[in-house]
Amino acid sequence: MKTTEQQIIVCRCEDLTLAEVRALIEKGYRTLDELRRISRLGMGPCQGRTCRPLVQRELQASGMPMKQQSLGVFRPPAVPVSLGAIAENSQEGRDHA
Repeated sequence: MKTTEQQIIVCRCEDLTLAEVRALIEKGYRTLDELRRISRLGMGPCQGRTCRPLVQRELQASGMPMKQQSLGVFRPPAVPVSLGAIAENSQEGRDHA
């Protein structure tokens, strides 16, 4: 069975396929920040640890040399935070009120 671009998941957190990423690059989105803003690429729990290198290679294949690519802007949380940790802190705040 041949795997198609529609079946290859690049960003598992946001469920973006290779075909979708390539289509966005063809539309003119040429940086990781632009791709992130339009598709939420790299905004899931892994914060781009899995998809960023894959997308950088796609950008390189489209003619954007690695030296010209920025790593993008990273904003807190720099480390993924579980919903359980947030819920615990939320509950503690209620107990003290």
